[in-house]
Amino acid sequence: MQPFALNYARPAAELEVSTPYVYDSGLQLNVLSDGRIAARDHALMRELGTTTSTAGSKTHFDD
Repeated sequence: MQPFALNYARPAAELEVSTPYVYDSGLQLNVLSDGRIAARDHALMRELGTTTSTAGSKTHFDD
């Protein structure tokens, strides 16, 4: 017997996304190309909701 949900489950769509920030290991923060801290860019936060890095959890704001 196959669970009902498996009849309708679909793989998540892979989206090509480029982030306008990079992780700075010295500051341990995500920074924009001009050196500003990404978490302080209000327009970016409204658009993305959060910044994540490969160094931290994807459930937390930029620490």
